[in-house]
Amino acid sequence: MTEYESVIQKGPATKAEERRERAVLVGVERPGLPWPLESSLAELERLADTAGADVVATTTQRLDAPNPRTFVGTGKADEIAELARSREADLVIFDDELTPSQQANLEKIMDKSVKVIDRTALILDIFALHATSKEGRLQVRLAQNQYLYPRLRGMWAHLASNRMGGGVGSRFGEGESQLEVDRRMVRKRITSIRRELERLSDVRSLQRESRYGSGMFKVALAGYTNAGKSSLINRLTGADVLSYDKLFATLDSTTRKFELPEGREVTVTDTVGFIQKLPTTLVEAFKSTLDEITGADLVLHVIDASSPEFEGQIEAVCEVLDQIGAQSIPTIAAFNKCDLLDAETLAGLKRRYPSAQFVSARTGEGIERLVGAIAQAASAADTKLDVLIPYQRGDLVSLAHERSNSGGVGSPAPPPLPYHLREPRGGGDAPAAARCPCLRQHILLLSRP
Repeated sequence: MTEYESVIQKGPATKAEERRERAVLVGVERPGLPWPLESSLAELERLADTAGADVVATTTQRLDAPNPRTFVGTGKADEIAELARSREADLVIFDDELTPSQQANLEKIMDKSVKVIDRTALILDIFALHATSKEGRLQVRLAQNQYLYPRLRGMWAHLASNRMGGGVGSRFGEGESQLEVDRRMVRKRITSIRRELERLSDVRSLQRESRYGSGMFKVALAGYTNAGKSSLINRLTGADVLSYDKLFATLDSTTRKFELPEGREVTVTDTVGFIQKLPTTLVEAFKSTLDEITGADLVLHVIDASSPEFEGQIEAVCEVLDQIGAQSIPTIAAFNKCDLLDAETLAGLKRRYPSAQFVSARTGEGIERLVGAIAQAASAADTKLDVLIPYQRGDLVSLAHERSNSGGVGSPAPPPLPYHLREPRGGGDAPAAARCPCLRQHILLLSRP
């Protein structure tokens, strides 16, 4: 069994079973970058730590445009090679995506024992570590093969040097067996994975339609990775969704129910976190998971209020939401981790974002107000129904109240919407709906959202 097959079938080895590798980070400052380079490199260091590598050095260069051969200047590439050698580094991680030729040229400059990977490969590596469900693992494999496909031509030489033999940046493909794979076989693998994902997507769609058919209000959590989405869903629902202070701790969507104060049940779905420079292949691969967002009635955008780069994180999330066509869905911004802020900073945020909610999933602060905002959004999405009841049919008033609080006639049945009941003044004839012998069915039909 290859290393890659082992990861797919048995899960990744624990950190205690692996030697943590030593990494050198490389960043390039260019005009028009949305984030400060220092912040981007700090995030890259966290990504490296999540993947199982310790950063031993960081180096940067200012360029107007990347060098087409080595991304950085040739002199800088030699400097990076010497830095990796002096720090006994196992890999060099670039903060931007490298072309196949750039990666190959850089590895020719490095010692044979040093791997060169980019931010995309690092993120894919982390996803390979954290994917737990069959669908999640297949989604990762699809993204990995899509990433590898254009690199096959340039990878033959440096793969033969065993640079990709294991560790950070190598948990994709088929490990060393990738040496024997040509483009046709990779295309075949991509097709096979897509076919299996389509089958699983059909199953997920049926499950989703079942939830949608229930008439239940659907809330999807979206946000930057490590913003606290899983912790928040645990706080709202009392669930035990995996929650770690690690980037991309959650890859598989999780749906839970919880009850609003008025007794109405809603579903809340946790989804994969977003990140700046999120590889396009991942957005495509995780489309079925992200459909949980596009099919929601309300998006709860969870923001890490304690992050100094929260504005850039908001922008990165909104960009992905635009990519998947979710920009028109009603959204509540929820600033999480407010317990980590001082009173002055929190007050400033509230002034800047008056319509947002401010909560702490850890302490429970602001959760009641957030639930109230969700309830208000659910109520706003309801279709209001005025029913005119004649005096002599007081039983229908009781019936409507009963059906509003239960689940309607029959089993299974969707929970009806709230009713606004009023009696006609002066008696008069009952309206046609009240005289209808199928009044129950009419009420249930009209009450569905």
